[in-house]
Amino acid sequence: MNDFLHIARERGYIHQVTDEAALSARMAQGVLPAYCGFDCTADSLHVGHLLPIMLLRLLQKCGHKPVALLGGGTTKIGDPSFRDTQRPLLDDAQIEVNKAGIRRSFAPFLNFGDGPSDAIMLDNAEWLDGLAYIPFLREVGRHFSVNRMLTLDSVRTRLEREQAFSFLEFNYMLLQSYDFLELRRRHGVALQLGGSDQWGNIIMGVELNRRADAAEVFGATTVLLTTASGAKMGKTASGAVWLNPDRLSPYDYWQFWRNTEDADVGRFLRLFTEMPVAECNRLAALQGAEVNEAKKILATEATALLHGREAAEASAATARATFEQGQAAETLPSITATLPASLLDLAVAAGLAASKGEARRLVGQSGLRLNDEAVTDIAREVTAADLRDGAAKLSAGRKRHVLVRVG
Repeated sequence: MNDFLHIARERGYIHQVTDEAALSARMAQGVLPAYCGFDCTADSLHVGHLLPIMLLRLLQKCGHKPVALLGGGTTKIGDPSFRDTQRPLLDDAQIEVNKAGIRRSFAPFLNFGDGPSDAIMLDNAEWLDGLAYIPFLREVGRHFSVNRMLTLDSVRTRLEREQAFSFLEFNYMLLQSYDFLELRRRHGVALQLGGSDQWGNIIMGVELNRRADAAEVFGATTVLLTTASGAKMGKTASGAVWLNPDRLSPYDYWQFWRNTEDADVGRFLRLFTEMPVAECNRLAALQGAEVNEAKKILATEATALLHGREAAEASAATARATFEQGQAAETLPSITATLPASLLDLAVAAGLAASKGEARRLVGQSGLRLNDEAVTDIAREVTAADLRDGAAKLSAGRKRHVLVRVG
């Protein structure tokens, strides 16, 4: 059962572990429950949440028990980690709506049930909403050093920038640590997983379990994920890449992965698909036009995990018809051009805008898209790097599309 750590390291998930040797020994003894928390700030999770979800999935495949913790309680405060301002406070009704949506995000990745390694979903409002303040301070607050809390990167950064940091937010790390204590007491949870920005909070939860109950628990973080060009993973010019199909269609999800930068293909194959590592490495080594085939495989495999094989294959077929055969459900018009060329000029030549002024207004309204990505720069040029199987797709709104081919 301790294959989990070996595979997680081989595929590139793990960044830090509190005591890897002790954790490995504990996992070898039998089923280990491990959790990751997800605050209810929207009605769907997005690609930025995928790393810990994939790690929970791997944990289950290795025979251990995933615990998905919804932050019905902590969302009422808001995680201040590495944020410049306080999160907007949501009311109870919106949090309930968001919880229902987030539950749907997990369904494709984890098997839920009552078995030893079946996943369970919990809500920290169960124990946080009824806390009595004075007893909480006496039981939990006495184990925390304010001096130590002020040195955490997530807190220190806000203070150094002289940005407001409310007492409400300062309590968040106590409540997250208390989550770990309650989960161990109620469900035997012995491992917390999270992103690398949560390392300080995870350490405090490990220490709280030790100080309050003399219990040994562990923490592990995933790598900080950015694209090769330094962009934050899961964000595009048109917004977040949502996991729920009512927020983002399977085809648009497929296109997100298809547009992966060349340098990220191998890494993303290892992290976001379950293909053998050797095959991921082989595909990553492809050069030139062949790398496009690797991107299509990445897009199809990642989409199949979330939306199912049928939807993934249908998305691949739609893209193939659009970009390779020059047609979609209805035949797409095309123009020929010499590249590089101004995107505004191409929009006019393609009939998507009557003038360059109209094309500029479309860009300002996020209404002009290149390869299904909203264009935000009016000086953007279309180059050979934008071609997908010999064509670039230029769109105005959702219904007008033109393929740009090299003349």
